[in-house]
Amino acid sequence: MREFEVVSPHARLVRWLLGSWAIFVYIFLFAPILVLIAFSFNANQYGTFPFTGWTMHWYGQVFHDYQIKDALFTTLRISAEVTVVATIVGTAAAFPLVRSRLPFRSGVRIGMTLPIMIPGLLIGVSLLVLLTDVFHMQLSEQTAVIGQSVYTTPFVVLLVAARLQGFDPALERAASDLGANTYRRLRYVVLPLIMPAVFAGALFAFTLSLDEFIITLFLIGAHNTLPIYIYTQVKFGITPEVNALATLLLAASLCLIALAFVLPMTIRRVRRLVRA
Repeated sequence: MREFEVVSPHARLVRWLLGSWAIFVYIFLFAPILVLIAFSFNANQYGTFPFTGWTMHWYGQVFHDYQIKDALFTTLRISAEVTVVATIVGTAAAFPLVRSRLPFRSGVRIGMTLPIMIPGLLIGVSLLVLLTDVFHMQLSEQTAVIGQSVYTTPFVVLLVAARLQGFDPALERAASDLGANTYRRLRYVVLPLIMPAVFAGALFAFTLSLDEFIITLFLIGAHNTLPIYIYTQVKFGITPEVNALATLLLAASLCLIALAFVLPMTIRRVRRLVRA
């Protein structure tokens, strides 16, 4: 016997309104990004309306501009250093956060993830005062790495801690019964099982560092990263090169975020196939 769902006109109207509102929200959020991408292919040399044709010329200009190349290499260097620092510190901090018997563990967890909730403006200003007035450091790429690491490390902590909480301690006890010491348990049991979360945290740290603007602006001094370069160019008017550069930066960020989600699942599936 087939059952038919009876929907009242009022419920049908509510569903239609909710669906329309959801579509409006998505258009409001993503329409500016789509317009930016479209303008990056616009042959108009002013990077605005009207569309005078489609071209890839502006992408070629991006790769021939020495200022963009310098900003790109600076961004990649900072992002790589931030990724290493955030991954090592965040992974190490996740172990005592999950396995130790710290008093007020919830409070400690909130304290470690507080940089995520604090506005980047406050982090940038406070670190600027600390590094220049207290430690008398010159603003450079290294100070930018410090500031970005403060912001990105909590993301690694959260991902690795979540993986450790789902870790079966019986596996380590079994390894101990077979004669494995602490180092061997960590190398052959714990790290392989939490490695997808560690790698996902590293990708998140790299992506966040790649796009970080506010904290970097306060701490990098005379150097430029890609977000800062785009900001300085936009102040004098949006050009097609800026649209193309922003599109490439967006594509790189989306690819890294997608990789952070897909790779752990792929690794788990491969392990299951190998075990089978």
